[in-house]
Amino acid sequence: MQTIDLNCDMGEAFGNYPMPNDEILLDHITSANIACGFHAGDPEVMQHTVALAIKKDVAIGAHPGLPDLQGFGRREMKISANEAYQITMYQIGALFGFVKAAGGKLHHVKAHGALYNMAAKDPSLAKAIVQAVHDFDSTLILYGLAGSEMIEAAKKIGIITASEVFADRTYQDDGSLTPRSQSNALITNEQQSINQVLQMVKHQQVQSVSNKNIPLKAETLCLHGDGSHAVEFAKLINEKLKAEGITIKAPGV
Repeated sequence: MQTIDLNCDMGEAFGNYPMPNDEILLDHITSANIACGFHAGDPEVMQHTVALAIKKDVAIGAHPGLPDLQGFGRREMKISANEAYQITMYQIGALFGFVKAAGGKLHHVKAHGALYNMAAKDPSLAKAIVQAVHDFDSTLILYGLAGSEMIEAAKKIGIITASEVFADRTYQDDGSLTPRSQSNALITNEQQSINQVLQMVKHQQVQSVSNKNIPLKAETLCLHGDGSHAVEFAKLINEKLKAEGITIKAPGV
């Protein structure tokens, strides 16, 4: 039986202004990646989002990013491997505190934005991030781009991985995501996105921007929660997958 995890980045707000979609989205996903304060989020939002995820029985993950609030962690920064280790360790620890206090369990780690994309291609950054996850808790699952250096580094050190694919992003011929700086990076047509999801989950491949079928491993599907129709889309994807006989659940749960 085919299975897939539906994950969503959450808690990317500040203070008394939580993301309006987060609570409803939790009804349609199986794992939540919660911002840890560097690219977005703060202690109040972390506590609130962790409580919601526990209430809805959704697997909780730390979502560490670059220290870049103004750029939402999507701008590349020159950092050393040791700095990547440090900021990853620091942010996992921050979220873990709230998870433990709420009686929950930390399930996974998924890097955010530019940090995620840099480590997908840079072996030294990938190794540093994976090492931080391993040193914090070697039972945590590493979410990383399918076929990336992150997945390879995690396998080498012995961490369980979940290969991630994207519903609303286009792919290059090498299996990498099209950079957001390019006009064709995002998929905005709902049916096109659904077709891509079904191709990835059912057939373990994706059509690149040059119309080549690229093999990939799809174990967790990222649904972005900040779009204008995010809730409706998450609900639709959930229903479509179930209609195809695909089980939706978090890895290892």
